[in-house]
Amino acid sequence: MSVLRHTLVATSQAPALELQPGFNMGSKSTLIRRAHGFSLIELLIVVGVILIITAIAIPNLLRSKMAANEASAAGTIRQISLAEMTYHTANSSVGFAPDLASLGGPAAGCSPSQAHACILDSVVSTGSKSGYQFFAAGFLGSGGTTNTTFVASSAPLVFNSSGVRLFCLATDDGVVRAKPGAPGVTPAPDVPTCLAYPTL
Repeated sequence: MSVLRHTLVATSQAPALELQPGFNMGSKSTLIRRAHGFSLIELLIVVGVILIITAIAIPNLLRSKMAANEASAAGTIRQISLAEMTYHTANSSVGFAPDLASLGGPAAGCSPSQAHACILDSVVSTGSKSGYQFFAAGFLGSGGTTNTTFVASSAPLVFNSSGVRLFCLATDDGVVRAKPGAPGVTPAPDVPTCLAYPTL
């Protein structure tokens, strides 16, 4: 009896529940909705907003990535050009390096030679970096036995995904050049092709 009296006293002392204006105590659908959280419509609206934001953000992200890849490609072309000049100084009997692999070498334990000068980064000398493929070649002068000119060039590995522009540099003016690319286009293979590109 004392337990029942204690329960009744505690219940009577509990604060009264305040209802918001317009709240219908008899509305079962309102009570069920509040008990179960968000409705399907509300969740679909949230998902739709997230998809719209994603659709806006992804193209901007891809453009930023392509711009970074293109800046890296132009910088790498300058590095290859500098490596060609260094190779020419160290190997005057050959002239400029005959290919890209001759400028580099293994990542560890590289011993300089005409075949592997250890001047260029081993990643670049394999011909691919940051979404771009690279090419370098030295060319014999007329009637000579040494390479008197060279070209360093690049093209995106996946057009319109890793990049959209082609870059090159030739000995004739030492200026980085660029032009819009197209699917399946390879780096400029020789000096005349490179010189046809507009200057950057």
